[in-house]
Amino acid sequence: MTAQIIDGKALAQDIRQQIRQQVAQLGPQAVPGLAVILVGDDPASQIYVRHKVRACEEVGMRSIAQRHPADLAESQLLEHLDTLNRDPAIHGILVQLPLPAHISAERVIDAIAPEKDVDGFHPVNAGALLGGRPGLRPCTPLGCMRMLASIGLTDLGGRSAVVIGRSNIVGKPMALLLLAANATVTICHSATPNLAQVTRQADILVAAAGRAGMVSGNMVKPGAVVIDVGINRGADGKLCGDVDFAAVREVAGAITPVPGGVGPMTIAMLLANTLDAARRSAA
Repeated sequence: MTAQIIDGKALAQDIRQQIRQQVAQLGPQAVPGLAVILVGDDPASQIYVRHKVRACEEVGMRSIAQRHPADLAESQLLEHLDTLNRDPAIHGILVQLPLPAHISAERVIDAIAPEKDVDGFHPVNAGALLGGRPGLRPCTPLGCMRMLASIGLTDLGGRSAVVIGRSNIVGKPMALLLLAANATVTICHSATPNLAQVTRQADILVAAAGRAGMVSGNMVKPGAVVIDVGINRGADGKLCGDVDFAAVREVAGAITPVPGGVGPMTIAMLLANTLDAARRSAA
């Protein structure tokens, strides 16, 4: 058995086309606006910011990229956020992480207006997710759920889901979204004993631990759906995920590749969240 490949790049393009049409229908007076803030000169962060700004432009959204030196004071960054919070033309605000060590990511995230928090990291949005209330959801887990839906998995009642990783960005919100879809969810992490024994019970396995190739073929239940959130750089310099793709593909029923899987979906969901925030502000 060779697993079905869940093509995140193609799915993301379809979603972006739908968003482009929806933005056009809003008219020029209601164009969604996204502000992306980058502090410092981290090469990977610079690439991510360029991709996000370009994606906005491609779907007809207004984008603002604020680039600041690494020695920007935290107080100055908070002032910039306050200005953006009060700008009615800006519907989404994203601060690219990681931030320089002298700036508290928690204070920065807390300073973003919850209704403009298109990353879905603000405590208000995190609490809304936990409580099953409306709110902006973290982009990567949201993208994973759209990938599951693309292969017909929407109501996950009766299915076992295992998430490897407990970060606030992916692991925890991923588990909550799976739970909301009626899956029976287990979260694993670095302190979980007998990890393979747990993962082999999963109908849906989400790997978000940040360790290259940690999920081997013998850790996967035959026919399972495997979502690889990891983005790592292998010894050969190529991008790879948390899953041993070649080995797991021979066991799983469906699998996401790296690159070309979850990554493109994350940006597509950022656009979807920005559109959602713009609509809510006009309601």
